[in-house]
Amino acid sequence: MEQGTGKAIKSGRFNGFLDRSITTREVIFLLAVVCCLSPLISPPVALLMGLVIAQFIGHPYLHLNHRATHILLQISVVGLGFGMNASNALKAGEDGFLFTIASIIGTLVIGYFMGKILRIDRKSAYLIAVGTAICGGSAIAAVSPVMKAEEKQISIALGTIFILNSLALFIFPFIGNSLNLSQAQFGLWSAIAIHDTSSVIGAAGKYGTQSLEVATTVKLARALWIIPVALLSAFLFKNSSRKVKIPWFIGLFILAMIANTYIPFVRDFSHYLTGIAKAGLTLTLFLIGCGLNRKLLLRVGFRPLIQGVVLWGIISAAALWAVLRFAS
Repeated sequence: MEQGTGKAIKSGRFNGFLDRSITTREVIFLLAVVCCLSPLISPPVALLMGLVIAQFIGHPYLHLNHRATHILLQISVVGLGFGMNASNALKAGEDGFLFTIASIIGTLVIGYFMGKILRIDRKSAYLIAVGTAICGGSAIAAVSPVMKAEEKQISIALGTIFILNSLALFIFPFIGNSLNLSQAQFGLWSAIAIHDTSSVIGAAGKYGTQSLEVATTVKLARALWIIPVALLSAFLFKNSSRKVKIPWFIGLFILAMIANTYIPFVRDFSHYLTGIAKAGLTLTLFLIGCGLNRKLLLRVGFRPLIQGVVLWGIISAAALWAVLRFAS
């Protein structure tokens, strides 16, 4: 009897799934997802499509968006490792090391004083500075639990970073071409000055293959600074009970890069894996755009946005000067 009842319940669930109606909003969203997975859509166009859906149609699965972008970005970054050479990446990481240290310290210090001047909530101002200094949303997500940030403070910081991050995807390639930056110079500049890993890879990939390799390596090396900055945050905000989240996917990226460099069998299939990774990155940017709805934009406010813009302008200009002066 119980077995028959169980079969009936399963059958009812299956029939309920088949009978479920799909809204027009869901159809449009799913068609856009399919388009983003095709080679016809570039990362900037995918981001723009997401912004249009967010403003005029609405994200039908908004509650899943943050988690989906987080996982998809990590998988895509690991996949890109299969298209890179370990020796070249190590050289790029060495070139960007001093730039990374100087820019992180400078951004955190300037961000602190700007928060004071603009009278922004201390934790919100700190999260914006951390997101600008290291790797955007990933850094904010890692540091916010350590400093016991509230949901509103996290939303303000993420909103500020994602708005500027979206602009960078369009602005940076234009500036790079206008100044005739080499691919190595542009890759290094974008890794230092663009907030989030997704937009760094999107902008650098549009600029060229060498630019993508330099930018990805330097940005991921920069992301490792999440760990000491999170420990510093726990000290500054007097919280010793929280554990620091370590970005383990960076280790997988390194393993993928080593495998591509030293294992011939892997190199035979690497172009397929990197192709999938680039499609995943394009989809990631589309989902990020879908998450920038009016509610989030209004929640940010003018003062945090001013802090984010000025901070970003300073770090971008300083990094560009350093790259033109010292990088070949």
